[in-house]
Amino acid sequence: MNRIALITGATRNLGFSLAEGLAQRLQPTDTVYLTGRDASRVAESVHRLSNARADVRGEVLDVAEPHAVERFADLVASRHGGVDIVFSNHYTRVQPDDDPRAVIDHYVEANNLGTTHVLRSFAPLLRDGGRLLVVASRAGSLRALAPALHARFENLQSLEDVDRVICSWRDAVRSGRAPGQAWPAWINIPSKIGQVAAVRVLAGQRRADDLRRGILIASISPGLIDTGASRAWLDLTGAPQPDEVAGPLLDLALDGSPHESFYGELVHVGREEPGPLGSVVASGSIVPWR
Repeated sequence: MNRIALITGATRNLGFSLAEGLAQRLQPTDTVYLTGRDASRVAESVHRLSNARADVRGEVLDVAEPHAVERFADLVASRHGGVDIVFSNHYTRVQPDDDPRAVIDHYVEANNLGTTHVLRSFAPLLRDGGRLLVVASRAGSLRALAPALHARFENLQSLEDVDRVICSWRDAVRSGRAPGQAWPAWINIPSKIGQVAAVRVLAGQRRADDLRRGILIASISPGLIDTGASRAWLDLTGAPQPDEVAGPLLDLALDGSPHESFYGELVHVGREEPGPLGSVVASGSIVPWR
């Protein structure tokens, strides 16, 4: 069966490197969907792909629009009957001098609600041996959050529950109440925790059948990457470029028998790096949730 892959947020940085790597590693009979929300950037990204073997199709997809995600999933289903590899990689940038109250709405719409839109629409399309990997970060652990807030992310039963928690945090940021509730000033942390929580909830609903069918659903910590999105926030001296980081993620996606323990977890794939509380996180290891 021809393999079908898609990457959200694929017009730059890690997303582009993932699309290019899949296009090079898959077969001429396979299809890679390179998606992004800007039509001109999608077209330009497809044009600058190098050494592609698979058929690469550029598609405009704004994950912040739930109906757009549903329509695209329907299109993929009608064309191919299912999907084999999904990298949920989209990310809306913020800068240190941005006012969180001013940017939080679109940030959550894309980074968090966009992730749950992708999970809802594409998880049902996964074929046997499929991979659905959400690119998050090692900050997606509750260890990066004040203990007083941990209960909000525990015992969630549905993606709707996750969305409600995230939207409650969004509303607190927008109103200026977030600091008084112990939310961190850097909005990336609760956002990443929300992405990981969404994967955990979905995996809890599907675990038995997915493991039987050889499906892997997980969130991924790729480690530091030298990109414009990170450069303003972190010291990236010696950090790898996106194409270097993409390699281990592609290896995991194309691994025919990944370790069952990875299912539903946040997996660090890349260089050994300090974790949320300073402990060293080894490549190929599970980042603790609590």
